[in-house]
Amino acid sequence: MFIVELTLKNTALPLSVQKKEVEEAEKLYAAISDAIRNGSSELMELTCDQQPNKKINVLPSELAAVQMFEKTSTATASGRPPGFFALSSEQ
Repeated sequence: MFIVELTLKNTALPLSVQKKEVEEAEKLYAAISDAIRNGSSELMELTCDQQPNKKINVLPSELAAVQMFEKTSTATASGRPPGFFALSSEQ
């Protein structure tokens, strides 16, 4: 299973959908990246393979980032989700 995760501007909560095939996930990732790059103002509807009734509509102009990763047991072995950065209370 592959997860495509979206980060919205001014929102800490990410949105995500899951795809069964890597090709589908890469195609969705590329489509979202292109829409962000081109400043598209048209709604994009995303569907989830894991939860068939889950649908998300997003405005690409409101997205700050998109990432794709494989959902595996080792991805969360550290207790932290994959991502670009991690905030820590340690100093």
